[in-house]
Amino acid sequence: MKRLAVIYHSGHGHTAHIAGHIAEGAGSTESVRVDLLLAQELAQEAQRLCDYDGIILGSPTYLGGVSAPFKGFMDATGPLWRTQKLKGKLAAGFTVSSLPAGDKQSTLLSMFTFCMQHGMLWLGNPILPEQHAGVPYDEAANRLGSWSGLMAQAGHASPADAFPPGDIKTARLFGRQFAATLQRLAGERP
Repeated sequence: MKRLAVIYHSGHGHTAHIAGHIAEGAGSTESVRVDLLLAQELAQEAQRLCDYDGIILGSPTYLGGVSAPFKGFMDATGPLWRTQKLKGKLAAGFTVSSLPAGDKQSTLLSMFTFCMQHGMLWLGNPILPEQHAGVPYDEAANRLGSWSGLMAQAGHASPADAFPPGDIKTARLFGRQFAATLQRLAGERP
């Protein structure tokens, strides 16, 4: 059984909503156990990351970068970096903002750099944008066309009503894809 941590900060519940759908997608794989963890709590016990085979990072995009609580979590992993305790773990990232672009790419790049410095293996978002196959834009998986990680766009409604169906579909597919890759790296059949 492989262990996967979905680590996130959510200021208004939107990033938590997407994290839940990612975990649901990953959890649909029988040999992967998924834990949802709050970044601000994990900052106090970053050593727990060593217990996981895969790590998916999630933060809202605030002013072109990760949120302050998420950055605090990242900074708290310094002792793990010094000893390269996370080296070789599979990693990916996701972010949410209220605009289609919202400078989400810079947030994902921050997560990517963090993972590279820890020696982790980054998994991008291989889901083809479905609108090119005739699926209506709001229903299309990867409708925002992000390859470096998952991007979602939240409206100003409550988290359950804030996302187009395509973003929810993308989150589940992203989680499932990550879990399948984690299995393949372990020599298991997804």
